[in-house]
Amino acid sequence: MHDDNPLREQELRFFATAPRDCSYLADRSAISVFADPDARLSTAVYQQLAGFGFRRSGNDLYVPACPGCSECIPVRIPVKQFKRSRNQQKIWNRNLDLEFTVLPAQYRDEHFELYARYLSRRHPGGGMDQPTPDDYMNFLTSNWCETLFLEFRLADTPVAVAVTDRLGNALSAVYTFFDPALSRRSLGTYSVLRQIQLGRELACDWHYLGYWIPGCGKMDYKNRFRPLQAYQNGNWISLGTRPAGES
Repeated sequence: MHDDNPLREQELRFFATAPRDCSYLADRSAISVFADPDARLSTAVYQQLAGFGFRRSGNDLYVPACPGCSECIPVRIPVKQFKRSRNQQKIWNRNLDLEFTVLPAQYRDEHFELYARYLSRRHPGGGMDQPTPDDYMNFLTSNWCETLFLEFRLADTPVAVAVTDRLGNALSAVYTFFDPALSRRSLGTYSVLRQIQLGRELACDWHYLGYWIPGCGKMDYKNRFRPLQAYQNGNWISLGTRPAGES
């Protein structure tokens, strides 16, 4: 009988990194566990590991594994049950003038220029703010999975790109960058709303949002999408109704 579990078809090993400074919480160190980069990684393996909280960066699949800390919480949206809040509906309506296109993951000068501008404003001095085209593509794409560039254009100019992986039954957000001068549009939130809509059109069950970190302001937006599930203690659990202040 054929075993359709891709993790049983090979002995997949995992490796931990050395401790480093945490990028999100002050005065903490961070450790990640990576799937063996020399293994035969595939979308099927990725889909299964996503169910255990793993993310993709370049060709690597990883999960935080910091001793004594569990603040990085994998979260996902059940796309068929999701309902926009009133505020999210306002953001959706505010951006209906943007042209939305699903593109293959290929290098484009105008996307790279937007990415570099976003990093220089949002992450100055963080080691990512002077990227090369190779850095850009090596970070966002992989040679073993299907990645989509969701492009948003205003007056024929790209103002946001949401890099999204397509799994068998899910979409997984990789990275979103946008014009920092257009803060009123809430393009980060709008890109998630568009990914959820695309997930519905593709008959997906889930949209993986990455890690929500309570107490980290730049990650708070992930807690505003409801219903929302969190991976804790080996199980996906519902986080319940909307947080206080959201309607």
